[in-house]
Amino acid sequence: MNRRLFIGTSFSGVLAGCSAIGTHLNDNEHFHNVIDSAESLNQRIIGTHGLAREYRVSDISRDFPVNSLPTPTSQTYRGLLSDRFRSYRLLVDGAVDRRLALSLPQLYGMQPKRQITRHDCVEGWSVIAQFDGVPLRDVVALARPRNDAKYVVFHCFDIDQDGSRYYESLDVHQAQHPQTLLALQMNGRPITPDHGAPVRLRVPTQLGYKSAKWVQRIEIVGSLTTLGAGKGGYWEDQGYEWYAGI
Repeated sequence: MNRRLFIGTSFSGVLAGCSAIGTHLNDNEHFHNVIDSAESLNQRIIGTHGLAREYRVSDISRDFPVNSLPTPTSQTYRGLLSDRFRSYRLLVDGAVDRRLALSLPQLYGMQPKRQITRHDCVEGWSVIAQFDGVPLRDVVALARPRNDAKYVVFHCFDIDQDGSRYYESLDVHQAQHPQTLLALQMNGRPITPDHGAPVRLRVPTQLGYKSAKWVQRIEIVGSLTTLGAGKGGYWEDQGYEWYAGI
């Protein structure tokens, strides 16, 4: 059975990846053990080698819903908005031999890639959009990860009502996927603040919550246990699966 359809039909409203979780199943350990066991099987079967389908310009959806944590309102983000992101720097650090602080012109100057792919939300809706950006693997390679590097963590500008900062992660193998982008443009224009400006992650082979918006920093780490609740992402810490492959 199609994995995304299974979630959308059997657990509608239970695992709403773009909104708060609010059912008794969230605290059911057996329920999450079942989900976790399916996740490892899903990762082994699907892997990270397959490519997401790419579409034509005529297939692009008219609207791309904004369905996530609110657009950041911190003083830092407002300052970036006011200077049109001229002072933005994408930090890359952690288990690397070369720490980076990349400006938008530097990112635009790297070898760009364009794709028209489908964004699949765990809530059951999908849209098709064109994304232009830098392959994540190129940025990671530029930082020269050390031998102990196992995960690529994305720290974001958005913060929830409890003060928890959004973060997400991929393993270093997933980060090498040719379709995984640090997206700078959507549908031919710079990404808007509501959709994750100035840089958002785009992972078309995995569910939408893996494509973190408002990326501020990339941290290369050997373990996820010291970040958040140790599950590898904001929603994962609340019971969602980490791999989330489509």
